[in-house]
Amino acid sequence: MKIKSVTPFTVTYPEPNDNDNIRYLTFCKVEAEDGTVGWGEAISQFAESTKATATVIEGMSRHVIGRDAFENVAIWRAIKGATWWYGWHGGVASFALSAIDIALWDLKGKLLGVPLIDLLGGAYAKRLPVIASTHVWRSSLEEEAERHGRYVHEEGYLGVKIGMGKFGDARLGYEIERDIHFVKLLREAIGPTAMLMMDRGQSLRWTVADAIRRTNAFEEYGLTWMEEPLEPTETESFKRLRQHSKCLIATGEREWDARGYREFIDSGVADVIGCDVGRVEGITGALKVIELVEDRDLWFNSHAWSSAVNTAASIALSGFTSRCLLQELKPVRNPMQHELVEEPFTQTGGYIEMPSRPGLGVEVRESVLEKYAL
Repeated sequence: MKIKSVTPFTVTYPEPNDNDNIRYLTFCKVEAEDGTVGWGEAISQFAESTKATATVIEGMSRHVIGRDAFENVAIWRAIKGATWWYGWHGGVASFALSAIDIALWDLKGKLLGVPLIDLLGGAYAKRLPVIASTHVWRSSLEEEAERHGRYVHEEGYLGVKIGMGKFGDARLGYEIERDIHFVKLLREAIGPTAMLMMDRGQSLRWTVADAIRRTNAFEEYGLTWMEEPLEPTETESFKRLRQHSKCLIATGEREWDARGYREFIDSGVADVIGCDVGRVEGITGALKVIELVEDRDLWFNSHAWSSAVNTAASIALSGFTSRCLLQELKPVRNPMQHELVEEPFTQTGGYIEMPSRPGLGVEVRESVLEKYAL
């Protein structure tokens, strides 16, 4: 089955899980000659990189159109090889390749009539534990702790992950004592057994002393892991932090490809390796990262904080490996999860099942892409 067309779509939308701050994504539609369509996505994040990613997808289409839709990995290699001048160690080329590759896997699954997890070789886990992954923005930390407690006690999530350093009035990540007070309130709200993760947020900069002090204090309240406590290049500081901490240390979501992940993993700075299928050269690229994680007995965590297309691919990748602890979902209804697809992803009793429909298992509404078009 030959591929007929490759079409990028760019969107901008308010994210309710982040105080309605504006976000950007690039989607890719790959259509076969029989009309079957596959969808992919890049978490391009900013207006300028989103527009650039769409342009690069259009250019990359010459390596896709006319090819056999079942040769998705060969197409991935052809694109990867053609970007030697502008795709070394990541950037917009990796965004574009990610979107195309995810769409090709989706298309292949739909043509064969099998779900992505079966294309990958089968599930290690048929369902995954789910935590609510979100941000805080209200000035009242008591209200924010109570809100996240409801996600656990009323909606069934098995834990929460909180992003600090975000827009709004919460100002988490800036004052150590305030941060510690919030984590105390949060543990009281979610109960003694729920998982609890804290994420520094990329707008903040902590010294290694700050990171150690916060991590040690948070650990008193049952911290599952500390995420991105330092910049990924601060290898020696990460090593010092690990010497002084008991919880898992998570980082990695800003890496681009298997080469970068190999160097990063070899540094020994993290226990949980974050990976976003929408920037790591797609499903094909993520599988290479999973292999590295498995070889070192680390933990794989999908950074699925964008659209339902990304979430669908992430759930399958997480279920494919034995080295996954959980799946993150955004708890508040949002455009790119709940409007974009016919059947949004939801957890039941703290777990989510592997998508069972062909390909990614989602049907994208183009009208929603048009509604939020950049």
